Amino acid sequence: MSLPSRITLWEAGARDGLQNEPGVVPTDVKVELIERLVECGATHIEATSFVSPKWVPQMGDAADVMTRLKRKPGVVYQVLTPNLKGYESAKQYGAQAIAVFAAASESFSQRNINCSIAESIERFRPVVEKAKADGVRVRGFVSVVLGCPFEGEVDPKRVAQIARQLADMGCDDIGLGDTIGTGTPGKTRKLIEETAALVPLQQLGMHFHDTYGQALANTLASLQMGITSHDASVGGLGGCPYAPGATGNLATEDLVYMLEGLGIDSGFDLKQLVRTAWWISEKLGRPPVSSVAKALKSKV
Repeated sequence: MSLPSRITLWEAGARDGLQNEPGVVPTDVKVELIERLVECGATHIEATSFVSPKWVPQMGDAADVMTRLKRKPGVVYQVLTPNLKGYESAKQYGAQAIAVFAAASESFSQRNINCSIAESIERFRPVVEKAKADGVRVRGFVSVVLGCPFEGEVDPKRVAQIARQLADMGCDDIGLGDTIGTGTPGKTRKLIEETAALVPLQQLGMHFHDTYGQALANTLASLQMGITSHDASVGGLGGCPYAPGATGNLATEDLVYMLEGLGIDSGFDLKQLVRTAWWISEKLGRPPVSSVAKALKSKV
């Protein structure tokens, strides 16, 4: 199987990485994290979420984050907007790209956004239509694609159908998220095969969590299948407030190290990335979970 020479790496640390922190991370720390990551080479970055602070208090400063950011030309700063109200706020504060999230299981959809999968799709429709009319790029995400904390195994055909609905709605890209990190390379390949039968491969991206230590193996499998868009989070930050037992995302520095070994360009400076992983981890009062960050600490 051939491998791509370059990938698009979406840095998720500032949004997906910090949303589940038990204490409130200061706005100036979030802004500095984003700016440091851009200096590391990030060209696509999840900046924040315009969601109700009642449900996700860590993202209650979304407007301040977007206002304070010194934006670098050519960098895409994406925000999560679950509804039209969130989208209007995001647009007001200069969002260039938005994301909407559907789930691949009914139980997770109810726990996460208090509605069925079908209802969530209809809820997103006016958001996507408005964004497309405004020239704003839209990523549609499908969560729990390789396992649900409440229902267990998830049928890849169902994931493919939901991904197709999001693509038909107008989403430019479709991210497939292994929210609880139970996926394996074989299941990953099957998922991509099923989904690519309904959605063009070039529109698909992968988002792996490392709960079972399979994130890099799953990423390699998806690279071999032709996926060139991948999400990761500096220091392995993250989890999901609605997914019991889910641990952090695939660490960006672990992914970049593997990519360098494969001759695949991510655009990131690994040493600077490791320094940033340690910086944010120290701000949060704990070491990074990333193996590469630990291994390279004394060398950067």
